[in-house]
Amino acid sequence: MTARAADRARYDRATAQLDAPVAIVDLDAFDANADDLVRRAKGKPVRVASKSVRCRALLERVLAREGFAGIMSFTLAESLWLARSGFDDVLLAYPSADRARYAELAADPKLAAAVTVMIDDPAQLDLIDAARAGGGEVVRVCLELDTSLKLLGGRVRIGARRSPLHSPAEVAEVARAVARRPGFKVVGIMAYEGHVAGVGDAVAGRPLRSRAVRLMQAAARRELAERRAAVVRAVREVVPDLEFVNGGGTGSVQHTAAEDAVTEIAAGSGLYVPRLFDNYTSFRGRPAALFALPVVRRPGVGVVTVLGGGYPASGAPGADRLPVPYLPEGLRYDPQEGAGEVQTPLLGPVADDLLIGDKVWFRHAKAGELCERFDTLHLVEEDAVTAAVPTYRGEGHTFL
Repeated sequence: MTARAADRARYDRATAQLDAPVAIVDLDAFDANADDLVRRAKGKPVRVASKSVRCRALLERVLAREGFAGIMSFTLAESLWLARSGFDDVLLAYPSADRARYAELAADPKLAAAVTVMIDDPAQLDLIDAARAGGGEVVRVCLELDTSLKLLGGRVRIGARRSPLHSPAEVAEVARAVARRPGFKVVGIMAYEGHVAGVGDAVAGRPLRSRAVRLMQAAARRELAERRAAVVRAVREVVPDLEFVNGGGTGSVQHTAAEDAVTEIAAGSGLYVPRLFDNYTSFRGRPAALFALPVVRRPGVGVVTVLGGGYPASGAPGADRLPVPYLPEGLRYDPQEGAGEVQTPLLGPVADDLLIGDKVWFRHAKAGELCERFDTLHLVEEDAVTAAVPTYRGEGHTFL
């Protein structure tokens, strides 16, 4: 029996009394992945990206482990909810225009001490001040650096279009704007190198593309390490007591951790290890989060139909954004139908071994987005479900 076949047998036994669709997290794999992130971070604390987890119980589990500290959140409403739930170090990774929540933040000493907001433009300070509604608490601010690699005098750009702040002078000028403004304090710098951390460099069947990605990423890491260090020096001239410099992501943990200027690493997808993280030379994780759909039809030889399945991930549309049929091995989508809204046909000789009611296990393309489809995660240890915990959705929250 292969390792994957053994996993299928375990998951089927564990969920034998549960009807599909059902989502699980294999805690043995989850904990092993957490250990690997800590190992790669080389002593620097790992801040957990909540958008990749979206389950309070699992955020608590990983933050209880040595080597993890703090949360990187994705909306201001989520940040305040987490702070009220007892998480005392929440870094909002994206600028917000949520005026009502800014008023709450500025009026509550506990929230203001626990939550740091992201800016990359003084106009965002104007919005926060206009939303204060009399709240006088100092708002903790993090500045985001654009990590994109610019070539040919800026005519070629590689990387996500995030912050407009690219040079040390630009970041330092915004730091000065914050320092001049009552009611705000710069406490950190963040720089997410998505073109390194979030792009696989070993895509099966595409050796030339993979080689090009590796060359690009090597150049990007060199350029960013030098520029990030210069940014930190420039900002420390304005803010000598800067608390943290955050960088990285699951795919670049060990490279970012090697930079002296970086004080902490961000990662989250590496806990669940969705399918998009199969294509890396730098690490190998264990799939920890899966969902099962039930076989409801057998239309013919070599075909079964499962209920549901149209759970695409965000990003540029493409086949790589679809969940992948994982267990049993050997199933594939019908190219004429793909993953359906209500039903999904699956092809392959192994389909003939499946019976009505059997489970087909899938891996989502990205990490936390799976939790927008399920309100409960069943936690599996060995071949038993030992707990069922709510996702954000299960607690009544869909923050985006």
